[in-house]
Amino acid sequence: MSNWVVRPVIATDCTEHSPVSPEVSRYIRASLSENSRKAYRADLNHFLAWGGCIPATPEVVARYLAAYAGQLAIATLARRLVSISKAHTTQGISSPTDAELVCATLRGIRHTHGSAQRQVAPAVKEDVLMMVAGLEGVKGARDKALLLLGFAGAFRRGELVALTVADIEQAKQGLIVYLRFSKTDQEGQGRKIAIPFARGAVCPVMALSQWLEVSSIKEGPIFRPVNRHGTIASVALSAQAVAHVVKERAKAVGLDPSQYAGHSLRAGLVTSAAQLGVSSWKIRQQTGHKSDAMLARYIRDANIFVDNAAGAVL
Repeated sequence: MSNWVVRPVIATDCTEHSPVSPEVSRYIRASLSENSRKAYRADLNHFLAWGGCIPATPEVVARYLAAYAGQLAIATLARRLVSISKAHTTQGISSPTDAELVCATLRGIRHTHGSAQRQVAPAVKEDVLMMVAGLEGVKGARDKALLLLGFAGAFRRGELVALTVADIEQAKQGLIVYLRFSKTDQEGQGRKIAIPFARGAVCPVMALSQWLEVSSIKEGPIFRPVNRHGTIASVALSAQAVAHVVKERAKAVGLDPSQYAGHSLRAGLVTSAAQLGVSSWKIRQQTGHKSDAMLARYIRDANIFVDNAAGAVL
């Protein structure tokens, strides 16, 4: 195969095998969000557990892809390649994933197994209103605030659980949420998201205020675990817990929980806004998408019956 030795180790970071100095490694780690580091770490662990090594040859990476073709989604395999590439480039080593052998293997897998990505169902406004109806108690107050704020801000689940009290600013029209880090903002430039008061009785601004009052949270993470006795933890809720809350509430109101996930809140805001004719640039202002192309899938699905060609004929 090569002179490189397969090391049966579990990676703690993409820089674990790095020849660079500890100080450089520290700054490399700081260039990524915690969620990104966790994702890269998990992907790299999978590759190493299979029998991969760092550095790796294009042949080894291609065999890894072939081993999981048809078992893992195309998007998952593509993400694994990004993680393997990071593990090399952060050490100053050329990435084997750029080799034509690897690229051709992935193209072949796409052609053979298809590349359609499973999309979660969007939790549109009507869905979210049903989900928060009847929520009571400490956990109910938290879940109501989480669902409404997650929807109104079109937050990714990792962004939602990373919010702290210091990120919230009161405004005359509602709230301003300062997002310090996001998937598409790895440099931590941050951006502000407006959460206006709702015209109806169910309001994300009021729900958040009620949760903070009930929980007596004055600083630190806004959304935290709550046990069955109503005791609130001091640490932040996990991103996976957001998906659990969405699925739990979807099931409670008669929706198929297998179709919903944490991303349903973000997709729901985009879909709802598109259906109401909100311009794409205003939607992007809320979501942080860099281009209309990134929104195209949501908007296309939301407007699939608008000016439908068959509808004009039938």
